[in-house]
Amino acid sequence: MKDKTKLLITLEELLKKDFSLDEKIKEALKLIFEAFEAKNCTFHRADSGDSFLHLVDQIGLPEKIAQIASKIPIGKGMAGICAERKEAVTMCNLQKDESGVARPAAKDTKVEGAVVVPLINKEGKVIATLGIGKSGEYDYSDDEIVSLKKCAQLLMEKLSQ
Repeated sequence: MKDKTKLLITLEELLKKDFSLDEKIKEALKLIFEAFEAKNCTFHRADSGDSFLHLVDQIGLPEKIAQIASKIPIGKGMAGICAERKEAVTMCNLQKDESGVARPAAKDTKVEGAVVVPLINKEGKVIATLGIGKSGEYDYSDDEIVSLKKCAQLLMEKLSQ
């Protein structure tokens, strides 16, 4: 991962700009995608009216996969399990997953190393998830997961305003 301190400062500055919320999310994903040298990056939002995560924006997903990932049940797939457990979910190689955490369509992304973190509001509710994936097998370090969680926290603060 590139300089995490610079990432957080740049992300914080971006989120203060006078852009629409959608533009801020899109630009934030670009920053995170580049900083983590990812193959893809996703942002799902939880709606209080149902038990699904809804894809807000993404980078790098094939169109077919983006359509499948547009609505994910809480508790299913990496993002859904992350939302259900309210904690980061990581996988060194989702292509070899036999636990059932990675959904079959996720394997079509050709991503191996993946991590998803929750955005949790002050009431302790998951309002969104932020995920990244890499091309090869990859074990995310504790520092990288903490950095991604800090990115998620900055995004959560913006969403809560």
